[in-house]
Amino acid sequence: MPNTQSSYYPPVGFYFRVSVTGINGQNEGNFQEVTGLNVKLDVEEIKEGGENRFAHRLPARPKYENLVLKRGMVADSFLITWARRATEQFIFTTKTVVLSLLNDDGVPLAAWNFVNAYPVAIKMSEFKAQENSIAIETLELCFDYFERTT
Repeated sequence: MPNTQSSYYPPVGFYFRVSVTGINGQNEGNFQEVTGLNVKLDVEEIKEGGENRFAHRLPARPKYENLVLKRGMVADSFLITWARRATEQFIFTTKTVVLSLLNDDGVPLAAWNFVNAYPVAIKMSEFKAQENSIAIETLELCFDYFERTT
């Protein structure tokens, strides 16, 4: 009979770190939100002659969403300088981005490597005098693929 009293508890999703190869600096990896950790396979339909009830559906290339990183604005950010070179000067340098999910002690439980990432968008939050909110910068990255490591 399986043990229903397990000490396993799913990890929290708010303790994580982002690092970008070649970009070091204070507060560079502190983000409040990371989205885009999704992959979906395309499906190719093959129609068989004489078979009209269905088409064969075969897996094709995976499709990845862009990786979106949000944080409070950082003055003199190397990461934003890298992104601005791409968006303003059209000078692209690909980098590996590592997203690490951390345990209570700050040790990575799982990590995802985003290969050949480059910036495709920089966004700033709206500035509103009637609201008491911090300035949020959003960086959107395109990449070839990601892989999970442990």
